[in-house]
Amino acid sequence: MIADLHIHSTASDGRLSPLEIVRQAEDAGLSHIAITDHDTVAAHLELREAGIIDNSMSKLSIIPGIEFSTDLPWHEVHILGYFIDIDNMKLRDQLEVILNDRLRRSRTMVEKLIQLGYSIDYDSVLEFAGQAMAVGRPHVAKVLVENGYFKTVSEAFDVLLAKNGPAYVPHYKLTPEQAIRLIEQAGGIAVLAHPGLIGDDNLVLNMVKAGMRGLEVFHPEHDQAMTSRYLDIANKYNLKITGGSDFHAIPGRYPEKLGEFTISAALVDTLSM
Repeated sequence: MIADLHIHSTASDGRLSPLEIVRQAEDAGLSHIAITDHDTVAAHLELREAGIIDNSMSKLSIIPGIEFSTDLPWHEVHILGYFIDIDNMKLRDQLEVILNDRLRRSRTMVEKLIQLGYSIDYDSVLEFAGQAMAVGRPHVAKVLVENGYFKTVSEAFDVLLAKNGPAYVPHYKLTPEQAIRLIEQAGGIAVLAHPGLIGDDNLVLNMVKAGMRGLEVFHPEHDQAMTSRYLDIANKYNLKITGGSDFHAIPGRYPEKLGEFTISAALVDTLSM
């Protein structure tokens, strides 16, 4: 039995719809998945509406999850939440605040780009976002690419949209401590996402002290040395051990399909204990 506990859908910045993710996961033989969209539980609401969640006929177990982008002075820290109550009112109210700020931010970025001489409009950004609740820089970048200003989304980021770039706009984020508390209030388990990408193991330890209950040890961008180091830290501090593909279904970005990067489903059992 194999699992993938870090997946993004079209509800945030992924390329596959929640239903497409479920079908691909089933075809790949996964037993457990967690859809962990940025700052939204819209994918889980959609799957529940479609009768997919808690379907006793399916061999696939879908864990309700989320990924919060939180802010520190010199770092962005991503925090995963597992087994959350998607109907929790404190959670839903906070997500509404974040959603509204994302929309404000996207509109302001478009205004900046127009001032810089780029002929794009806000409606096009929303059109590219589609069903995404977490509208953000990737959608703005796609419009820039579509309009012929750049060849790739990465190029648009590098030139304009990266932090402190000419069209960058900061947005409202929770602190790591606030995200941890919110996940706990929603009955979930807070896990530090891809610690190797933070670049500061002292900060990782600070997050453990702040109340983090798990560590994403297994991730496509963790090399063997990182994986061993974070496995040691997880064991030393009695943390839950998780992992996932950080799947977005982006061509050329590993993994391109679900099932190419997996973890043992036995870790799901220890996560829920």
